[in-house]
Amino acid sequence: MEIPELMTRNFFYLKGDEWFHSFFSNSTYPWELLDGIASFVLVLGTQLPEDRFVQTGKDVWIARTASVADYVTIKGPTIIGEGCQIRPGAYIRGNAYIGEASVVGNSTEIKNSMLLGKVEVPHFNYIGDSILSYGAHMGAGAITSNLRSDRKDIKVRLGGESLDTGRRKFGAMIAEEVEIGCNAVLNPGVMIGAGSLIYPLSLVRRSVPRNSIYKNQGQITGRDLFR
Repeated sequence: MEIPELMTRNFFYLKGDEWFHSFFSNSTYPWELLDGIASFVLVLGTQLPEDRFVQTGKDVWIARTASVADYVTIKGPTIIGEGCQIRPGAYIRGNAYIGEASVVGNSTEIKNSMLLGKVEVPHFNYIGDSILSYGAHMGAGAITSNLRSDRKDIKVRLGGESLDTGRRKFGAMIAEEVEIGCNAVLNPGVMIGAGSLIYPLSLVRRSVPRNSIYKNQGQITGRDLFR
């Protein structure tokens, strides 16, 4: 069984010149990328131009134009891109790619995840085993839950269809220009299509198609942003 809308080539809107484009192209579904984030970062880190990036610790590369505040913890392998803001109290646990102009804020924790670019996770967010694409924004307290309470493998559900990922840990896939409201919880394996909006305080248990508005009781209405 296949769900074409959730395949990597259909879910993300990429230009083709991104540093990670070939990495993404080798996957059928986005969650297949999660096991390869660490090796991708390690290989790319050694290829980064020294006039634009500096290696600050073991397997940690930070752009010279990035702003990293005091009282931040960064473990490798991690790349922090140009123009990023890493604010006080941020905890980057490794296996992390923080793309250009992204914001990682106070008390935000990132683990085995990619923020592709211009992503904002600015206040009390948890991002684990997840990929957030360009322009995505997480409101204060919004989190990706990456482990089922019964520890079973995670399934991705969209409408009446489902796929078993075979993964025990998998947070969320969030496409371009998605807005996640404050204190929303994305259950393990949720995928939010491009241009969608999730109301504050929502508990999202199934994937949301692109150009949707997800309301508190799970009602979904449409909007017109991505075609």
